[in-house]
Amino acid sequence: MGYYSDWVELAKSQDTKEKHEAFWKEYYDTEKAAYEAILESPNEPLSGTYAALSDQLNMTRTVFAGFLDGINTSLKKEYDIDSLKSNSRVTLDVDLEKLYFNMLDARADWLYTLPQWDGILSAERRAEIEREWKQSKTAVSTKVGRNMPCPCGSGKKYKKCCGAGA
Repeated sequence: MGYYSDWVELAKSQDTKEKHEAFWKEYYDTEKAAYEAILESPNEPLSGTYAALSDQLNMTRTVFAGFLDGINTSLKKEYDIDSLKSNSRVTLDVDLEKLYFNMLDARADWLYTLPQWDGILSAERRAEIEREWKQSKTAVSTKVGRNMPCPCGSGKKYKKCCGAGA
């Protein structure tokens, strides 16, 4: 088994509500510290072996797999987390706008409200990304109403044209 499989098993093994809450609180605190470190030097990607980066971010190898799972889609180059070993080279080269969007999507307010964002993305740009995120969550119906023009282009109402037999 690899580190990611171990992470999944660890997360699943929290069999009581108390253990579950304590586990995730500890993880979120660790995750927050890691993002603070990453955002302190946004133009200098963290790079090294899997083991060295997990040590640098004060995480066990297993917890680092969970962290990578969360940040992976925000990286400029995604990793196959299942295949990573202790000596695998990893570079946390983050697409910062995508990271902010993904933090909004995860509803991780403890991350997208970090003060480090002030020096990285302007308040206007963060508001714009938030609008884009909200817009991506808006459902758009493609259903044609009875009294709408028929999509076939006849100029008739749908109910008198293609919808007449429905």
